[in-house]
Amino acid sequence: MALSKNLAIVEDDADIRALLERCLGADGYRVTSMPAAAGLDEVLAGGDIDLVIVDVGLPDADGLALTRRIRQDHDLGIIIVSGRGDLTDRIVGLEIGADDYITKPFEPREVLARVRSVLRRAERRKPAKEAGEPRRRFAFHGWTIDLTSQSLIDADGAPVALTSGEYKLLETFVTHANRVLSRDQLLDFVCTNDAPAFDRSIDVRIGRLRRKIGDNSAKPSLIKTVRNGGYMFAGAVTAA
Repeated sequence: MALSKNLAIVEDDADIRALLERCLGADGYRVTSMPAAAGLDEVLAGGDIDLVIVDVGLPDADGLALTRRIRQDHDLGIIIVSGRGDLTDRIVGLEIGADDYITKPFEPREVLARVRSVLRRAERRKPAKEAGEPRRRFAFHGWTIDLTSQSLIDADGAPVALTSGEYKLLETFVTHANRVLSRDQLLDFVCTNDAPAFDRSIDVRIGRLRRKIGDNSAKPSLIKTVRNGGYMFAGAVTAA
């Protein structure tokens, strides 16, 4: 898989940037790196970048704001690299759309494992291309989720961008409607074995997903919180 993947690195520390270039390049990835956010838009405009590694502390941009903008404009993997390892910072990174969060200092093998994990999850989101394969669609509250193309469509027929974690979470809820799922069960459904897994990450993804499907977090009608139980998708789901 690595030979066909293009990565972009935005990191102002020359030593760390060189380390990432070496370890990722040696693994077969094609790497474009830069010391600041300037120029990234031009690189991404080419449409062939599969994953971006973003440092939080950039000289010309807020790395978190940059991550949020990348997520809004592009469907690709995003990994944040930061010297801040506090759990709250990791949660914020996931909240704004990053697929993973790596704390400095790090081992090159850890970076490779995280990159491979994010790219594998992105591969699973790609539309199935087998001819004649029946489409699997479900409708709920004006929304349509297509499990074949792994996409979400709103009531006006427009696609809604979801991260890989958000999509997998929604798919799990829709296919297990009206069933209470614990956080551990949701982690098993949503996360791969080598993906970061902690209870709070599920809460973060659910908060983002609620906003995207218009489910009021103060009084949700679709994704309900079950005290001491977990979460339950209470929307009426029908085959579409």
